[in-house]
This record gives sequence, structure tokens and C-alpha cells, in this order.
Amino acid sequence: MLKLRLSMGGTKKRPVYKIVVADSRFPRDGRFIEKLGFFNPLLPKEKKERVGLQSERIKYWLSQGAKPTMRVARILGENQLMEMPAKGNNPLKAVPKKERKKEAKDEAPKQEEKKADAPKEAPKQEEKKADAPKEAPKQEEKK
Repeated sequence: MLKLRLSMGGTKKRPVYKIVVADSRFPRDGRFIEKLGFFNPLLPKEKKERVGLQSERIKYWLSQGAKPTMRVARILGENQLMEMPAKGNNPLKAVPKKERKKEAKDEAPKQEEKKADAPKEAPKQEEKKADAPKEAPKQEEKK
């Protein structure tokens, strides 16, 4: 499957990305089919030198069925080469990690209480299901 994705280059703490078309099985920074542009995340968004794209080749590869990754889709959407992808919903991203862990611990006892309140008929049904497979092998052994 063909992908339009970023291939990392540059030096330590100074990344520069190439926008390439590659088979999804190839390594991220490894073999690719064609270089289609570049992306420099260290430059401000207003600068023209931040992103360089070969729009005709990108349109060609999209027509051939290449799927862009989320980051590349956003870059292409900002440059009007395709529709801007829908924003994801990650409400926990703004919450610091320590607070997320505290909330998870607070929710765990509440879930255990809900399990204790659940009707006790469910385990009986599971026991019946467990008995059924034991009978089937006995019939096969008799044959």
C-alpha cells in the first residue's frame, strides 16, 4: 500500500522532514519511491520556506491511490491540495499526565462498585455455557 509520509532528516534536535511516497512496509527513513517536498517544523508558520511541495506529483500519487498520513494530510490541507482532515477528539491531551493517573485511580473504585451491584444471574449462565462444551467432546470420544 502506498503512503505519503514524512521521512526524517537533519541533525540532533534540528529535524527536517522530506515528504515522500513509499510502500507502507518500508522503514520510515529508509527506501522511498519519490520525494515530493519538504517540511521544516522549526520555522514559523508564516514563512514560505517552512513547506515546499510538488503539487502536480502529489496530485498524481493521490490519484494512484496513495494515502497520506495524518500529519501529511494536514500539510496538504493547509496548502489546498486536498480537503483538510477532520480534527480528532482527545480531551485528555490538555490534562497533565499526573492528574490523568489520579483520575484513573478515582474511577477504578467506582467501576468495582458497579460490578458488585450487577445481577448475579450472569455467572450462572456462564456456568451453563461452560458445561455444554464438556458434553460435546464426550460424544466424539464414543464414536
